[in-house]
Amino acid sequence: MRKEKKLNILVIITHDTGRHLGCYDRKVETPNLNRLADKGVLFTNFFCTAPQCSPSRASLLTGRYPHSHGLIGLTHRGFRLNMNEPLLPALLADAGYSTYLFGFQHESPDPYSLGYQKVFKAKSNSCLDVTPLVLDFLSKKPERPFFMMIGFSETHRPFPEYEGAVDNIEGFPYLPDVEEIRRDIASLNILVRRVDEKVGEILRAVEEIGLRDDTLIVFTTDHGVAFPGAKATLFDPGIEISMLMSGPDEFKGGKRINSLLSNLDFAPTILDLCDIPIPAEMQGKSMLPIIRGELDKLHDWIFIEQTYHAAYDPMRGVRTERFKYIRSFEKRPFWFPPNVDGGPSKEVARKLGYFNRPRPSEMLFDLQADPVERRNLVDDPDYSDMLEKMRSILEDWMRSTADPLLKGYVPPPPGAMVTPPDSYTP
Repeated sequence: MRKEKKLNILVIITHDTGRHLGCYDRKVETPNLNRLADKGVLFTNFFCTAPQCSPSRASLLTGRYPHSHGLIGLTHRGFRLNMNEPLLPALLADAGYSTYLFGFQHESPDPYSLGYQKVFKAKSNSCLDVTPLVLDFLSKKPERPFFMMIGFSETHRPFPEYEGAVDNIEGFPYLPDVEEIRRDIASLNILVRRVDEKVGEILRAVEEIGLRDDTLIVFTTDHGVAFPGAKATLFDPGIEISMLMSGPDEFKGGKRINSLLSNLDFAPTILDLCDIPIPAEMQGKSMLPIIRGELDKLHDWIFIEQTYHAAYDPMRGVRTERFKYIRSFEKRPFWFPPNVDGGPSKEVARKLGYFNRPRPSEMLFDLQADPVERRNLVDDPDYSDMLEKMRSILEDWMRSTADPLLKGYVPPPPGAMVTPPDSYTP
């Protein structure tokens, strides 16, 4: 039975972390996040709607796809949410929650417009500077019920320089296993461990003020890691994200949920949990029936997209448990989009010609046989029926959601900073 007292909601969100955590069997030490997963719920098959920060984060708050909520590019480049979008902090505030933002957000130039009643700014958005503000606030026993969004700039590049041995550093299966990339991953690990340490401090603070049994703690991120073949691509390393939830009742016990889910489902879940009506325009679904064991799955497939990052690069995709279909709506001379941030791994990819292979207009992958998504099955006659099915699913979704790509080129908003594709070089 749900307690009469409303749960506090505390969300920690990082930047560019994907599932690069020890609790997801990656070789990086995250003891505090591991304990959070062991005590709560870990989602193993959780994805974002878009492999870039602003569109994905806006989906987390609105329960809507980027081309529906309007934020199809980055806010610091001039893209904006549509007016009157349903926003989780605002809906919670209307229902009597105190809503707070600590540190980083990338959904609006004005965080108060998202529904936060108080915004705490540190001298930087690093977890090193944001966490002390959180700890001080918690020590004063905030008014309940509350919704806290805690945003860390980690693990965005640039990374600290790693100077140790790399023999014990695990590479990424979708990139060459060479020293430069292992060293780059080791540098990422420094930031992951830093985040884990600060998460531990926040968890201890919640315990010390006696709120652990009345608080749902969520840890997530916006999209995949900032490596070639991940961030800014629709390949799984770009869209895979972590999602941990720990709290009372159904949010405890070390559950592992393998159902195919999207961060589109987050806002409806929180509203459902708080007994707040879910707006009809939200396109996600509440995950509570899955968490409570009442259903085995919510979705037969999920949809993914990208329109703008640094440049116009319109792609749409659909993913099932086994298959992935990606359609590129413009001809591009690069299989791996070069939008990913610079670093040693990008230099390796450049030298190996990863950015010089023309991208097919359509891609179909059997994720069971080809988990790194390198064998395009579009021209394989054995998969022709599956190709037609996936095409149809994607086209039906685009029509039902009024995707502007159906009409051709999608222009940026006036004044947006967009790099012309022809001049965007790897």
